[in-house]
Amino acid sequence: MPDSTPRLILGSTSRYRRELLERLRLPFEVVAPLVDETPLPGEAPADLAMRLAVAKARAVAAQHPDAVVIGSDQVALCEGTVLGKPGSFERALEQLRLMSGREVVFHSALAVVRGERVSSEDVMTHCRVRELDEASLVAYLRAETPYDTAGSAKAEALGIALMASIRSDDPTALIGLPLIALTRMLVDAGIDPLRSAAPREGAA
Repeated sequence: MPDSTPRLILGSTSRYRRELLERLRLPFEVVAPLVDETPLPGEAPADLAMRLAVAKARAVAAQHPDAVVIGSDQVALCEGTVLGKPGSFERALEQLRLMSGREVVFHSALAVVRGERVSSEDVMTHCRVRELDEASLVAYLRAETPYDTAGSAKAEALGIALMASIRSDDPTALIGLPLIALTRMLVDAGIDPLRSAAPREGAA
């Protein structure tokens, strides 16, 4: 990478976001953002996701003012209910029962901070979940154990079998880091993945 290219930091400890960012083949560091993620009273899901994405990026940027920092947050909404990370089989089953046969909207908020400049975007994904019986839901949870995922459905893995349809402008948004929007924002911040990507081992 050219010396003039700024450092890149992912302000997240999510392994899913780290794995997604690795697709761009850019060198980056990972720093945990120390941000209170408690929703504000009456805060809309989209506003919550965006506020936290920006707050995470700004918190890390304050420690590393020379870097370009990525912050992201995701909130899922079904029938007016916000679906967070279930954390347990019982809560995941409750979420999937609610989602069965219904639409779930995922707000994948993204923020990129460089100095005083903040770019942000909310990439929405509309998922229609199949009507599923209890046995199918239990079998999925036993096989996948998606207890660290908002909405309990990993569409990048077996969770795709839960879906009747997925609509989004960015196929990576649902996994947690919208790479199409991120690429655009990184270019604006001075990092072009196509020009800065590390070559694969053995490449000519």
